[in-house]
Amino acid sequence: MITLRKKKDTSAEVFTSSMNDIMFFLMLFFIIISTLLNPSMIKVSLPKSGYSQTIQKKEINLTVTKDRRYYVNNTQIPYNDLENQLKKELAHSPDAFVMLRFDNTLSVQDMVNVLTIGNKLNSKMIIATAKAR
Repeated sequence: MITLRKKKDTSAEVFTSSMNDIMFFLMLFFIIISTLLNPSMIKVSLPKSGYSQTIQKKEINLTVTKDRRYYVNNTQIPYNDLENQLKKELAHSPDAFVMLRFDNTLSVQDMVNVLTIGNKLNSKMIIATAKAR
């Protein structure tokens, strides 16, 4: 007499031990890429320009927000200390240029005031713009 044995129930398993490593590397990749894409975290609506040029040199970021807050390399400083702070930054990197990031709602006089400080310090200054659509 032949007896038929029932096969043991097989269970499907998904091994997720390597998923932790994959997720960690993806998270690390996106964090690094996001900091490279936007090094300046201060939000400013830049003026539009039809022509753009990318420069790969040492830069000092000077940002002026629409409520006239001044930031040098993401550190807020009062306008009265702007010249001294730029002088310190330029002393560390004499070949650096100053990247001016002005909000597009500011007056031309606000920009001229900052450009006058840069002219006093004999610094190279470049105005950042957004691409025109």
